[in-house]
Amino acid sequence: MALVEVKNISFRYPNGYLAVDDVSFSIEAGENIAIVGQNGAGKTTTVKMLNGLTKPCEGDVLIRGESTKKYTTAQMARKVGYVFQNPEDQIFNATVYKEIEYGLKKMKLPAEECERRIQDAAELAGIGEYLDMNPYDLPLSIRKFVTIASVIASDCDVMIFDEPTAGQDLDGLQRLSALNRILTGRGKAIVTITHDMEFVAENYDRVIVMCQKKVIADGRTRDVFFEKEIMNKAMLKQPALVRIADQIGMDHNTLDIAEVAVYIKTGQG
Repeated sequence: MALVEVKNISFRYPNGYLAVDDVSFSIEAGENIAIVGQNGAGKTTTVKMLNGLTKPCEGDVLIRGESTKKYTTAQMARKVGYVFQNPEDQIFNATVYKEIEYGLKKMKLPAEECERRIQDAAELAGIGEYLDMNPYDLPLSIRKFVTIASVIASDCDVMIFDEPTAGQDLDGLQRLSALNRILTGRGKAIVTITHDMEFVAENYDRVIVMCQKKVIADGRTRDVFFEKEIMNKAMLKQPALVRIADQIGMDHNTLDIAEVAVYIKTGQG
């Protein structure tokens, strides 16, 4: 049984607007998946149905075999954590420490366990030096890591990151890459919504492409990104390495820059 099973879900807003149309996929523990597509493709509405922020109008979402429809949003937050694109939609405590601690107190964990989780999450997110500061005294890039730390501390099975690379410098991008490796190594499933195709190419083995409310591709990133028809239909730009590999006529798909460099030098893969 997969950790997450999305079965033919659709969602229509009260005004009749169809936001997601018959979407299905599954996610295993330890998987690191990117969901990509233009604005309006249905990405955010889809992932909100994973943690109960939105309930499917049709179909079902199962987390460890149990339907999200059986639980409240608060209950689902312990299973599936969501890091919003805008930290201001999530942060409301006076210090970074209290922001990370808030959810743990709601879970009524022992003080020692709360402290352990806070310190672990802060270290992973690289924000240990900011624990006593007001989050709104920090730049946007750091505030994003505050919200990520809050979700890490909850120790949920699935973690959803909505546009985590927006506003990040090279250090922030490298920290996100390291976080993905560490968390999936702990058996967490990471689902990332992003428009950053370069970051996806470098960090994700699997990508789901959405277009016009549907999934139009789901497979290995190195294969999907070489499908010009799929990328064009979704109005997504192929990563630079893919375009270079295509131009030099490589005989196999790769997202490994070293392989491309060797091919350029020798003409061989």
